[in-house]
Amino acid sequence: MNTVLTWSVLLATSAACYLIKLVGYLVPARWLANARFQRINTLIPVVLLSALVVTQAVAVKSHLVIDPRMAGVGAALAALVAKAPFPVVVLCAALTSALVYRLS
Repeated sequence: MNTVLTWSVLLATSAACYLIKLVGYLVPARWLANARFQRINTLIPVVLLSALVVTQAVAVKSHLVIDPRMAGVGAALAALVAKAPFPVVVLCAALTSALVYRLS
């Protein structure tokens, strides 16, 4: 990728991010106070983080790969289903990933 294209993409992306943030300030407060919107808004970080974890765990460039991180994701899912506290979920995921990595 050449330098001009790189800087063009960077500046366009920066401008788009700024405009999105600016539009956020123009949203009426009564829309933000809607209970449905607030429920959806609380789930967005969880969904984005989950998508990031899964993408990082199963994709290497353009290939799908199953590796020890997926075992950690599975252990975290099991701990969440068991209603474990968040630190326990993270610890279960880390220990499971490390154990599977060590055994493989």
